[in-house]
Amino acid sequence: MKLLKPIDINKFLQGKEENIPENKTLTDILDKIKESEKIAIFTHESPDGDAIGSSLSVYLALKQIGKDPVVYIPEFPRVYEFLPAFEHVKSEIEENVVFDLAIALDCSDLARVKGKEYFENAKSTIVVDHHGTNNMFGDLNYVNSTSPACAQVLVSIFEYIEIDITKEIGTCLLTGILTDTGGFRYQGVTAETFEFAADLLRKGVDVADLSVKVLQTRTKANFELSRRIIDRLELLEDGKIAFSYMTLKDEEEVLAEPGDHEGLVDIGRSIEGVEISIFIRQKEDEDAYKISMRSTNYVNVSDICYLFGGGGHPRAAGCLIKGNVEQVKNKIVAEAKKALKEQK
Repeated sequence: MKLLKPIDINKFLQGKEENIPENKTLTDILDKIKESEKIAIFTHESPDGDAIGSSLSVYLALKQIGKDPVVYIPEFPRVYEFLPAFEHVKSEIEENVVFDLAIALDCSDLARVKGKEYFENAKSTIVVDHHGTNNMFGDLNYVNSTSPACAQVLVSIFEYIEIDITKEIGTCLLTGILTDTGGFRYQGVTAETFEFAADLLRKGVDVADLSVKVLQTRTKANFELSRRIIDRLELLEDGKIAFSYMTLKDEEEVLAEPGDHEGLVDIGRSIEGVEISIFIRQKEDEDAYKISMRSTNYVNVSDICYLFGGGGHPRAAGCLIKGNVEQVKNKIVAEAKKALKEQK
């Protein structure tokens, strides 16, 4: 299977990307893994299926070559407990431990890494990602902004370092791909995406069953939250913008667990005529809201979120804004309206 070449954004912007030996970074990654004993795997806060699937696949891959890594995901959503190796996930790490190697997956910048203090203190760091806004914060960076999922980027690495992509590893990788492509529905899906899925099907991965678990199964709390989101949903700008929100009180009342908010932003995008869906969720710091944005066809929501210190993909992005619900709504909706006008 022909795999996509990773893009080093910094060098690409300098017009030097074509001079990078295609496998140089992969060779360096392999060498660093071989020489490291204490290895830790990290991903971002509020991890989705791509973050979790990628993390568990790297854990299984490293175990396959004789390493004993730590995979740190303190907020592990219950809906992904069916994945291989989830029982090895750590919610805590020994204080003051220094790792030989820290690997960050699906994180565009250091601020998004859950456990960033351990990542920063590690002797060496590797970043594997697919966000166009990645700022190359690792010692080694393998970033492909044209890949639809971090899990698909990992396929290149696994094949290069001769990891046997078993049914278990494949299940984790496909979970990541299914999540970030919405079941192969979003822009960015490539021919390689389908080729890899076909390979996994031949290896015994039950793609249909996995799709149901990843895309169609929801917790009761998620369902209850979705009802509240729908009740509060507003259509603005002649129906081109959908807005809704969730508070800490909402989560408490429905007994929400980590991950129960996933997918709620897509409720707005599913409405006919909506170009931008905005969903805001109150953080533990009550004076801040996590913004999730999705667009349907033409607005680059990553550019909007970048204005507030966030980022992501053209059709899916996020950021954090301080203020109460009305203040945050006014700020993010104002920028969404500007983006719509710029497209006219």
